[in-house]
Parts: sequence; C-alpha cells; structure tokens
Amino acid sequence: MLTRIAPGVHVHTSECIATNSIIVDDGSEALVIDPGLTSEELTDLAAGVRSLGLEVVAGFATHPDWDHALWHPSLGEVPRYGTARAAAVLAELLAQPDWQTRIAEGLPPEIADDVPLELFGLLTALPRDATRIPWTGPSIRILEHRGHAEGHAALLIEEHRVLVAGDMLSDVLVPMPNLYGDAPDPLRDYLHGLQLLEDASAGADVVVPGHGSVGDSEDLRARIALDRAYIEALRDGRPISDPRVAQPKPGWEWVAYIHEGNVERVARRS
Repeated sequence: MLTRIAPGVHVHTSECIATNSIIVDDGSEALVIDPGLTSEELTDLAAGVRSLGLEVVAGFATHPDWDHALWHPSLGEVPRYGTARAAAVLAELLAQPDWQTRIAEGLPPEIADDVPLELFGLLTALPRDATRIPWTGPSIRILEHRGHAEGHAALLIEEHRVLVAGDMLSDVLVPMPNLYGDAPDPLRDYLHGLQLLEDASAGADVVVPGHGSVGDSEDLRARIALDRAYIEALRDGRPISDPRVAQPKPGWEWVAYIHEGNVERVARRS
C-alpha cells in the first residue's frame, strides 16, 4: 500500500523491519528509491505505481546494504543509480562466487525465502562529483557521506521538501555507524553525515528514514539531536540513555543488541 506523504511523493512500508520504499513522480513518470523487501511486496509496489498512472523510469539505492539495493522485474528494466562508491562496493560483492550465501546469512529468518536476489545490487554508478539524480522529474539533491555505510546518500527532494535519510534518523533504530569497515574514524564520519542532514533540514518539512515512521519538520530536528547525542556519548564513553533502547516500541526490543554491539565495537577500536 502506498501512502502519500507530500505532493508527488509516496511511501510503502514493509512489514519486516519497517523498511520504507519511496516513489517520487512528476505526474507521469516515477523514480523508485530503495524498493523492498519481499517478492510479494515488490510486486504490490509496482502495481501501486501503475495504479497511479505512473511509469517507472529509474531507481536509486541510498546505500549498498541488502535491504536497500533490491529490485524486481515488475518494476521494469530501467537505470538503477547509486553513488560511485556504493556501486563499487556492490560490484565487488557480486564478483564473489559465494555472494548469495553471504547475503542470505544476514536476512531476517521470517522473510529469508521470499527476498528476490536475482537483480540485487545491479547499480549504475553516478559520477563521483554527482549532486543530483539524473532524471527529468523533480530535482533531487544527493547528500553523500560514509556515516552509516560506504557510499551512503541521503536525498533532498527540493520541490516537495522531503528528506530521504537512508539508514539514519529512525525513530525505532539507534544509529549504526560503519564500525565494520576500515574507516579511521567512523563516529566522526557519522557526525559529519548528521551535519549534512541538519544543513539540509531547512529545506524539508518531511523526513523519511530507511526504517521506521515518517516524520514532520519537528521530528526531523528532534531525531538529528537524538542521533547526535547518541554518537557523541558513544564516542566519549559516557552512559547512553536513548528511548529507542530504554523504551523501545513493541517488537523492537532487539534494538538493544544493536546498541550493545556498537558499544563493544567502539571499545574494541579504542
């Protein structure tokens, strides 16, 4: 089911981990951002786009995590863009003979058999200095940083004042800095990403996280502040009191394990 959140912008939220797929349109053509997650949901997403009288002409993956780089034949054979770094990360993964096994190991068990991987990760890399998605619909500014993942990009749909945050600014998930890679200072990278989002927030009335609830401008400012406080406390080794851990929404109690993993990995790096 598609929910209109602004003129020309619709969101579909997956039943699993509240993953948000975003549709941006100009009245006749549509861009699909981060479509997911199961075959049935992707088929329904494509049907929802058609029911609006729209034709999918392009896709975009905000970053190379499995749940943001999916696709389905029902969405059509169209260019699927990503930042140059995100496309390179996925190309490197797909070159490994066991890539499907590696992806399958990280899938939620309740949907593991229903996630289509045939078209996973096949991105067209944008130029490294790209600041806009190359399509003829509403102008969409690319805000690239490496806070959550290499090649991560938030998107500002300027005409409709919508900020697509990628895997940041969630009301249900704590920040997940890129603590697995070889970045020398992933917490600084995350704070840089938050600053980019804060700088763009003056042009947004709506925020769409990768997972969780769509928010208004007040939610946007509050989530930036909450994520910044979390990362700064993690960096400084201070106790963290975050409502997403201390008082999680029903069904999201497992977020405490993500938080514990963050604390352990930062301590190990130190």
